[in-house]
Amino acid sequence: MANSGRYKVKFRRRREGKTDYYKRRIMVISGKPRLVVRFSNRYVVAQVIVSAPQGDFTVAEANSRELAKKFGWLGGTGNTPAAYLVGLLVGYRALSKGVKLAILDVGLHRVTKGGRLFAVVKGAVDAGLEVPHDEEILPSDDRLSGEHVAQYASNLRQANPELYKLRFSKYITRGLEPENISKHFEEVKLKIMEKYAKSEAKAEDSQ
Repeated sequence: MANSGRYKVKFRRRREGKTDYYKRRIMVISGKPRLVVRFSNRYVVAQVIVSAPQGDFTVAEANSRELAKKFGWLGGTGNTPAAYLVGLLVGYRALSKGVKLAILDVGLHRVTKGGRLFAVVKGAVDAGLEVPHDEEILPSDDRLSGEHVAQYASNLRQANPELYKLRFSKYITRGLEPENISKHFEEVKLKIMEKYAKSEAKAEDSQ
């Protein structure tokens, strides 16, 4: 069958489950920048990509690994609050490069209402980047700030202290009580906003 004239081997990235070329073609033809969001086992990565005849060019990028290194984030690097902060970062960086609108490229992700994918979208939109979306699909403010994590940690600490220490060992090792994640989230969010507010002010002064 593989030698038949009718049989066509799918592109490698489609075989690996990484790219839906039909959807990609539609987005490329639109001529609009794409907000590409991907998840690994530990991190969240967001990129704003522009397509050209020569290939794709990354205009702005952010990942949850840099949240800890540059902004002091002590929470998980793959959860909903981290996804929002990554979206906030990539949104500001896209705007600084002159990109004001991007369409969401979900790739082969299963779209889930209120999921991490849309936490990234919410962060980018809050930064000022226009990303067409339905408001109903965005996570609630409680989930974005990690309030659900704080509530679960509080209940677990009372019910089973040993399991609490085991499940949140990385938080505790970093010096963050998971019950305080919402407050910490707001602190890190403010750091990001202040950094890019200062960058914008400098850019305006230099004009």
